[in-house]
Amino acid sequence: MPRRRGKFIPPPSHLSRILEHLNAGPRLALNGLRRINLTYAARNDHMGARHFVKEELPRIRWANPLLEIAVNRVPKTRDERWAPQATIEFQDGTTSMIDMSNKWSTSIAKELMDIAGGDPWKAYKSAALAAGHPILPGEEKEQLAQITKRRKVTTAKASSPEELEAQVQDMLNAPSRPKAGAAAILP
Repeated sequence: MPRRRGKFIPPPSHLSRILEHLNAGPRLALNGLRRINLTYAARNDHMGARHFVKEELPRIRWANPLLEIAVNRVPKTRDERWAPQATIEFQDGTTSMIDMSNKWSTSIAKELMDIAGGDPWKAYKSAALAAGHPILPGEEKEQLAQITKRRKVTTAKASSPEELEAQVQDMLNAPSRPKAGAAAILP
């Protein structure tokens, strides 16, 4: 008698994964905006702005279908020095600028939401902070990178081998250091 096979459960489709990303919390609804104009380098620079356009801008477009969004990818040579920026135009005609240089995409999104998110954003932000959760998905990566950057700066300040040895011992004996291998299993 042939063996019965279980039901095949197909993996999530590409469309369902896209919809899951677009509907992920918090909803990035902007109040009172007419237009957003983003300007950044076409390549080799302005990584935070580029990631913002790739990760957060589709969610903003999904939540605000009537909002005008213009993305200008400008060719830039190595000698040129200019910062990426977002120009935000409100319904009443006033404008505001966001400097996107040396920022993570989550920082840019939080700054935009602080400007035009309104009361629902403020309520969500205060609830997330009170619960100790990250405000936006991916924010924990930004915080981890900042901690790593601070550690590199601290390590670079040590000049003598004795100081380096002391720092290594402090890191190895730190209570916050996660256990690995057999030490994670054994009591």
